[in-house]
Amino acid sequence: MEKRGLLLSEVQEIPKESLILLTGPPGAGKSTFCHQVVLNGLAMERPVLYVTTEHGPSEVAGLLKKRGMGGIPSGALSFVDAFGETVGVTTLERPDTISANCEDLNSISMAIAKLQEKIGRKEILLSFDSLTSPYLFNKEESFRFMRLCLAKFASEGNSVLALMDEGCGKEEDLGAMMSVADGIIRMEIIDHSRTINVLKHPMVRPTRMDIPVEAEPTIKLELRIDPTVMAQFVKALLKGDEAVIRKEVGDFVNLFWPNLAHWSGMLWDPKGFPKLIYDLNKEDGANRENLKYFPWYFRLMLRVLIPKSLSRVKDMKKLVSRWPMATSERSGILEYLEDISKTDEHYTRVYENSDCLGLEDIGATIASHIPPMFAGCCMSSEMGKRDWNAIETKCIGLGDPYCEFKVVPGEIEELKGSLEKEGSVVERIHDRLMENLAVFLVRQEPLAERPRLGSDVHIHVACHAMGFPHLGERYRMAQRMGGARSGKIIGERLLEAGLKEDEAVRRVIDFMNYCKVGKVTLGETVRIRENCESIRTKLFTHIKEPSCYFTTGFLNGLFSAVKNQHVRETKCIVAGDPYCEWEII
Repeated sequence: MEKRGLLLSEVQEIPKESLILLTGPPGAGKSTFCHQVVLNGLAMERPVLYVTTEHGPSEVAGLLKKRGMGGIPSGALSFVDAFGETVGVTTLERPDTISANCEDLNSISMAIAKLQEKIGRKEILLSFDSLTSPYLFNKEESFRFMRLCLAKFASEGNSVLALMDEGCGKEEDLGAMMSVADGIIRMEIIDHSRTINVLKHPMVRPTRMDIPVEAEPTIKLELRIDPTVMAQFVKALLKGDEAVIRKEVGDFVNLFWPNLAHWSGMLWDPKGFPKLIYDLNKEDGANRENLKYFPWYFRLMLRVLIPKSLSRVKDMKKLVSRWPMATSERSGILEYLEDISKTDEHYTRVYENSDCLGLEDIGATIASHIPPMFAGCCMSSEMGKRDWNAIETKCIGLGDPYCEFKVVPGEIEELKGSLEKEGSVVERIHDRLMENLAVFLVRQEPLAERPRLGSDVHIHVACHAMGFPHLGERYRMAQRMGGARSGKIIGERLLEAGLKEDEAVRRVIDFMNYCKVGKVTLGETVRIRENCESIRTKLFTHIKEPSCYFTTGFLNGLFSAVKNQHVRETKCIVAGDPYCEWEII
């Protein structure tokens, strides 16, 4: 144990004139490793320059204090905040901080140079947590940034530790980054152990360390539901087209908006986030507590008509034919495939799946809502006696004319692999969405529609596509960053198409109204009444602060690209305001 501890401390000491690249999948513990490196540097009285792209500096300082950082001399720890300005959130002003933007690597380089000059000495430890967001905004420039900024900074008598997530981009891009680094450390979680694999290091020979960690808890739908809002959701489902939740714009949203939010955030963890969404939808479907919000006659119908065991074909057929969610939400049209189903192995076809519209033949299975929700409903029908799971066997995303999924009790061996996506696949999906949106905005051509169900889905489907805040801080960060990246890309495309600045912004605002995101108006501020994202968060009675993560990021990316301005959410329905509002800075 002592030998392992000694070796780990050696690895966590970044040599002078060295650039160390720390890689691994999201959640492998890279930030924790980074924080310990920073604490070690401060203990050795080395000035530390911390570039943060996923949190505000105050949050990072708070985490460092939790891990043992005490009082430090003035000037010992400085920050480059490349988070707040990128996503349009307010971070606390600090005298030790210079702001930058992930969209502009030059701004980060300049901030580092200014702080280096202010510190006025060598042996600085530069901690870059992390390169993932700057890379996703600036793929073509990332390698050059590492070589001309980070490697150069290290060569001047300093040390650099740079973090990079695996799976969030092309493998060859990560390989190019590795070629610049003086050292490479890879981390991952294997069988409840954190593996630290030193592939290359100036001072330590290649080695591997396994450190036991506690298993991550399974995601459960631990929502503190606002009963008034949930009752509105249920009433809206039963009432159909009648507006219940949003009196002005109605309870349906063009499915393009939630799908854009979903796939924008997926870029930050294409392997981990799909599993989180699967668990979320499944747990929601299995949650029998939600039934108390339905009227008594509906609950009675379920008790009388829905079988308590779903093993037999004829019993599962009853559940599919009476399952109200897909039809009332317009997420798809279900058909039970009696001829190929058998005991404890059931197949259902989904026509006009809302997850897949506009993403035909994209090269991957992409349905995220109906299959896990239905698996959860199977668990609910059987009173939780068995764990059900669902997997797509056909998908519009694979080029099939419809989607199909298999649902069975117990585990499905290939499920995890089918949910995980390669970064290149998510990039391809996102590019398709961006292209569809650009055509809509520039040529004024309508977005895709389904023959029978049209283009709208119930706000409940939108909530699940956009994800819930309880999925964790990293997921919320991904929604912010994903929105900022999408807004930036579409803003740049509109300018490239020859649109003037004001016209580009106006067309995007019109697009948001077209999608029924809410009632959007633009003046000295951007105001959205009945914003679908804030309605989602109102389900959580413990959240009382501005929390339109994707919308804020999207608007900030747009204004940054088109007008070199930024937006900040100052009012939010979740915080008790009558509307959501963003000031333009």
